[in-house]
Amino acid sequence: MQYLDTHTFNLQAPVKTGSAHKPRVLILYGSLRANSISKKVAIEAGNILTDMGAEVRYFNPQGLPVFDHGESAEHPKVIELRDLVTWSEAQVWSSPELHGNMSAALKNQIDWIPLSIGAVRPTQGKVLAVMQVSGGSQSFNAVNNMRILGRWMRMLTIPNQSSVAKAYNEFNDDGSMRASSYRDRVVDVMEELMRFTYLTRDNKDFLVDRYSERKAQVTPQTEMPPAMADILEQKTPSVEAKQMSCC
Repeated sequence: MQYLDTHTFNLQAPVKTGSAHKPRVLILYGSLRANSISKKVAIEAGNILTDMGAEVRYFNPQGLPVFDHGESAEHPKVIELRDLVTWSEAQVWSSPELHGNMSAALKNQIDWIPLSIGAVRPTQGKVLAVMQVSGGSQSFNAVNNMRILGRWMRMLTIPNQSSVAKAYNEFNDDGSMRASSYRDRVVDVMEELMRFTYLTRDNKDFLVDRYSERKAQVTPQTEMPPAMADILEQKTPSVEAKQMSCC
């Protein structure tokens, strides 16, 4: 292992005084309908988190433009979303399952959050919980695909998750969840999210510090391969960068 002789690995987390503020949790939901069930689950989760001591904010996806590789980066809804992501220490994603996957509304929100905005990596090291609702039998397609997204966004996705089957039967007239094993699971997931957030929020930079990134020199986006260029964003994409875009 001679190639590592000149490299020192810092493998123990630094001793820090824990943050005293409430955990900051952003909740995203994947529907534009006023009576959306995925929104109802999101609000239930938010109420649980508030009761557990978190500061919770929601992003309303209504009016968010379709992702266009940064052309609409100055749109007020895009700015609002990115500011909330930067503010958050943890996130909850709640989506209906449509055609065996998360909704386009949820995916569009994630697409507007690049891995890097200048020197800031807005999602790296933040904790994530995923939830889905289904109109039929229980399924895990949406949450499984959201896990892939969470990993790609360099988030710390917790092991537990929630999938509510026949979700139209699981809510009271006031929008709250009825007592059931599904509601119990939502509480379990939010409890685990809070624990992971307390454990990691002061050490997230340490947890995602990478040898290869420390070793590599900073490379301008225009010199990067297309796969990396598409997940980083310039405020004013150059013609060359646009031509390099993969999709």
